[in-house]
Amino acid sequence: MTFRSHMEIALQEARAAAERGEVPVGAVIVAPDGSVLAQAGNRTRERSDPSAHAEMLAIREACEKLGSERLEGHDLYVTLEPCAMCAGAIVAARIRRLYFGADDPKSGGTVHGARVFDHPQAHHRPDVYPGINEDACSAVLRAFFAKKR
Repeated sequence: MTFRSHMEIALQEARAAAERGEVPVGAVIVAPDGSVLAQAGNRTRERSDPSAHAEMLAIREACEKLGSERLEGHDLYVTLEPCAMCAGAIVAARIRRLYFGADDPKSGGTVHGARVFDHPQAHHRPDVYPGINEDACSAVLRAFFAKKR
């Protein structure tokens, strides 16, 4: 099977989140056959829910569709490095591969900060591929925060 990035779908979700006034992060869950199972953008403000990160929403939707709390063999594409909370959910869901765009040195939980996957308590570690469409992912975030300043 040839690698096919689904980051453009995550970027579409991030742009839609920005239009809603949310921090522009988008996520996509891809099934083992390469089909998109779930996609979401941040909705923390809309739902008044600090856990409504794009990754969490996509994981919840995918699990609900499958009727399982596990997403073994599934991949996650997200425009920003997941925070520690989302990294914990990725571990619990047993996601096979994590592809993310922009690094998050301030709040990241996978490559930076808490590095959840490196803890001995992490009972699963996905393969991690940072820097997918990094320039485009970073540009969406920069544009959003530039408007806020």
